[in-house]
Amino acid sequence: MRGLSFAMKHSQTIGILAFLALVAVCFMPWTYIASRELTITGFFAEGTRFGKPGLLHMIFGGIMLLFFLIPKVWAKRVNVFIGIFNFSWSIRNYLLLTTCLAGECPEKKLGIYLVVALSFIMMIMGFLPKMELPAKKVVD
Repeated sequence: MRGLSFAMKHSQTIGILAFLALVAVCFMPWTYIASRELTITGFFAEGTRFGKPGLLHMIFGGIMLLFFLIPKVWAKRVNVFIGIFNFSWSIRNYLLLTTCLAGECPEKKLGIYLVVALSFIMMIMGFLPKMELPAKKVVD
């Protein structure tokens, strides 16, 4: 139980560090399409119709960062919701960017795995907020 206690005590810090790492990973190569000689990153997918898949990670992560810093119950509850969307978006990106098309499979790079892992960490840290709740008064 010591590990869970540590995670709950430092969940905001771990979540913020995971977001900062996610920002860096969005600039790393995610996949490589050999036939078109394209390297896909979170912000560069020229020559494809993938858009900028890392942009929504930045929006969700920025909202989570803000709510990690707000010590209110409603902010922690919204953070759970946003964390789930961020993780879902990373799974969507993984499936879309690594799927074989017309017999050609893109080469998966480290970045795509890190995006999924860091989004998962952010989601879990959203589930484990450090929140001091006021004690309830006992009425006799």
